[in-house]
Amino acid sequence: MSVSVRNPPPRAGWALSLCAAAGEGGGSFVSSKPPKPRGFVGGPAADPARARAEAGRRARGRLRRYCAANRLTRLGTLTYAGEGVHDQREVRQHVGVFFRNLRDSLGGEPMPYVWVPEWHKNHGLHLHFGVGQFIPRGKIAAAWGRGHVHIKLKSARLPAGAGSLAQARANAGYLSKYVSKTFEAEDDPAKERPRGLHRFDVAQGFTPKTTRIWATSRAELIEFASGAMGGAPERMWFSADEEEWEGPPSLWLQW
Repeated sequence: MSVSVRNPPPRAGWALSLCAAAGEGGGSFVSSKPPKPRGFVGGPAADPARARAEAGRRARGRLRRYCAANRLTRLGTLTYAGEGVHDQREVRQHVGVFFRNLRDSLGGEPMPYVWVPEWHKNHGLHLHFGVGQFIPRGKIAAAWGRGHVHIKLKSARLPAGAGSLAQARANAGYLSKYVSKTFEAEDDPAKERPRGLHRFDVAQGFTPKTTRIWATSRAELIEFASGAMGGAPERMWFSADEEEWEGPPSLWLQW
């Protein structure tokens, strides 16, 4: 799909990051005034709860766009046998081996995927992953080799005939719940995520591209984005509809 880029205006205006492959875009009003200094970089947030909620929102958005753009329609789970594993770095090593084994068993070609860890109540960590192609369960089990596996296509509760984009978005919804749980788990010091480890990981080389679109008004921005996508968005969200919104005027569009 060809997306036209509009250069930023010299004055205040609206900006949208459009991810055409994922069928969505988000943006906000950009002031012509320079932003105010935020104080010491790396210090504690003034409102930790709000900062964590915002970080969770951004993480879920990145995961959703990656899943949708790469049509990751299948949800899998990897569980350890026995007492499980509680070391988060060790788990990531195991997942790396798993995906290398799985890729080799499928011919060695790079493939998009995403995975998210989840703490089991009494069994350490288990892992949820998304892929975009049918993979025999036997190959998944052989690539894992550390316990039990499960995989299914995320089409339940979707309208008949729903395409791969809708299925991938449904899959992302499930995976996003596990990302949210990583924030909740950190209330327990024993489950705190070590510095340098991501809340979820993806295959390299498949990050969807985004295009920056600028306009002088919100209506004009929606018009430009609709032209780039070949039609009006099916869903829209505006910060103006949120009573407690504290950031700049913002919007989100989905096709």
